[in-house]
Amino acid sequence: MYSLCERGYVVHRADARKVKNFIRSYGNSAKTDKLDAKALGLYGKERADKLEVFKPESKQNIQLFRLVQRRNDLKQMLVAEKNRLQQANTDKFVKNSCINMIDVLSNQITEITNQVEVIISSDQLLKAKHEILKEINGIGNIVAFELLILLPELGKLTRRQIASLAGLAPKANDSGKYQGYRKVGHGRAGVKPILFLAAMSARNSKTSGLRLFYERLINNGKKKMVALTALMRKIIVIANAKLKSLLFNLKHS
Repeated sequence: MYSLCERGYVVHRADARKVKNFIRSYGNSAKTDKLDAKALGLYGKERADKLEVFKPESKQNIQLFRLVQRRNDLKQMLVAEKNRLQQANTDKFVKNSCINMIDVLSNQITEITNQVEVIISSDQLLKAKHEILKEINGIGNIVAFELLILLPELGKLTRRQIASLAGLAPKANDSGKYQGYRKVGHGRAGVKPILFLAAMSARNSKTSGLRLFYERLINNGKKKMVALTALMRKIIVIANAKLKSLLFNLKHS
């Protein structure tokens, strides 16, 4: 996409779910590369006036995104190696191999984390955003920079838009007098796991006002997972509001 933008093409980053639903609306269940290309072309042609034009981010943001992606890949590999190490039937040679691999992966994760922190610290705006996010209960150093990188829209959207982008906006399921169970879903990849960690931290903090919010929901009869999801949504909405205030103050200073 970035290469196309550099060559002057108008690009839209399509939501795969919307495109799939568009294809289904034509009653076509077959799938080949040729059919997919034709469907994408038709999707762009019919909805050209409504589609948002993709605006490439700065090279710095792209670099940060790739670093975070790599860090998350290494974290998954680290979990896998730790699980292998705990297997009872693992022999001595395999155990030593796992231990060595765990050391390598841990060092790589630390190096990438340090590199991300260096890049953020060198940019005044990113550094200011990072410090503000860390003021929110439940958000630490790592969660703050991952939110900044995975959700660059923070501070630029409404509370409903940011909740939807994070996959935390409740979807109605009503028909006539029937009121179904609200569910959350979709959202940008990698964001919800981060917010889950933040919500768990805020819930367990004895000095957190967000813990009182969680406990109030539980006392009102909400299930623990429902209350935790609401807490995740609360955190991202607060983060969005704080960064929106920062951007407003910088614009009018």
